[in-house]
Amino acid sequence: MLKKLLLATTNIHKIQEFNSIFVNLPYLITNPEIEKIKLKVHENGVSFSENALIKAKAYCKSSKMISMADDSGLEIDALDGRPGIYSARYGGKKLNDEERVKLILKQMSGIPKEKRQARFRCSIAVAWPNGKTLIREGTLEGIIEFTQKGCNGFGYDPILYLPKYRKTVAELDLEQKNNISHRATAAKKILLDLNT
Repeated sequence: MLKKLLLATTNIHKIQEFNSIFVNLPYLITNPEIEKIKLKVHENGVSFSENALIKAKAYCKSSKMISMADDSGLEIDALDGRPGIYSARYGGKKLNDEERVKLILKQMSGIPKEKRQARFRCSIAVAWPNGKTLIREGTLEGIIEFTQKGCNGFGYDPILYLPKYRKTVAELDLEQKNNISHRATAAKKILLDLNT
């Protein structure tokens, strides 16, 4: 019987992305909704890695299952790394993804193309009931577009342009995104550890 691996998130987009990345993992992938776990975790770390580890440990302690959590966001050099760890609530909790994207575009107005470097960063942490932990990180480098482009993906995907692909992340199909995304890069590193 396969051991369960709890994805410590209620974000349906992340669950779908992880499920497609971890399709061949020798674990039964589950999530808080399936397991009927309701947990509010206060992510008070100062980095993506700290927040991911806080979440993974909390879910592991509550569920007694191997738990995997991620924390990720957008870092924009011209904005001194903002929104960073505050990406999901940048501009205030009342804003939705679309409004956050518009806020970023407004803050970036007047900044020339050559100074619009940015990246998605993802830290994934795994916590075992025996106290073992593991953290891996991935990035996806690009530049901030002047307008939104594409309708795939979520969050800031429509404004991170990838020069190598001549597309924003939101213009990539799911297979492409799962091969190159910050989350996929970190997840592939985790896969190597979980498969050994």
